[in-house]
Amino acid sequence: MRICIVGAGKMGSFFADSMCLLHEVAIYDVDVRRLQYVFNTRRLTTLDEVRDFDPELLINAVTLKYTLKTFEDVLPYLSPSCMLSDIASVKNGLKEFYEKSGHPYVSTHPMFGPTFANLRELRKNHAIVISEGDDMGKVFFNDFYASLGLNLHEYTFDEHDETMTYSLSIPFVASMAFAASMRFPDAPGTTFTKHYETAKGVLSEDDYLLSEILFSPYTPDKIDQVVEQMKRLRNIVEKRDTQEMKDYLSELRKNIQK
Repeated sequence: MRICIVGAGKMGSFFADSMCLLHEVAIYDVDVRRLQYVFNTRRLTTLDEVRDFDPELLINAVTLKYTLKTFEDVLPYLSPSCMLSDIASVKNGLKEFYEKSGHPYVSTHPMFGPTFANLRELRKNHAIVISEGDDMGKVFFNDFYASLGLNLHEYTFDEHDETMTYSLSIPFVASMAFAASMRFPDAPGTTFTKHYETAKGVLSEDDYLLSEILFSPYTPDKIDQVVEQMKRLRNIVEKRDTQEMKDYLSELRKNIQK
């Protein structure tokens, strides 16, 4: 299959490296410097070259902020049969775009962002394939992600964004609260260091990505849940109630073990 990847960042380059031995792969980026080290992959620097390559599948791997604009820019250079694909972590607006595009499409979310994941060992990581879309496209990405040893999940667009709010917004909020409370970043302690590294990783993410996840309509309820639990914990601490603390910790351990 002829596959064109748009965006030669960490994820775009990873997809090119992972697919280029089994498919004819090209990668396009407006920044020529990003194309220096791609392996067994055709380098494209203009949209005219994308048209000449005539991809059967286009994978949009640019930063979330530019996903829709990039699709709009490249669409006139694609044949009507070219399947569109994205790997965005937030799907807001994509379903509507795809349905109006006139192209077959498949949307996925590889949940192994370059901030924390070891891209050479992904077997403990996950990928989501959106149930709405082209059946052959879903089969292709299910097979591809399975070949990497990823745990596969299937959601609708709406289910995806609701699930991402749960799995990302709560850790993001917790990391931000930790960072906001920090006074001594070099404090001793293994637990502190682990939380510190996690918070640094979260805050190294793109501002637009963090904002889009936290601006989800599902996020305020999740924040309210965190605030209520903090109030509950503070009340236990203020009362110095040993039994209530023991019961609370037992409840937390049961949650973690589910």
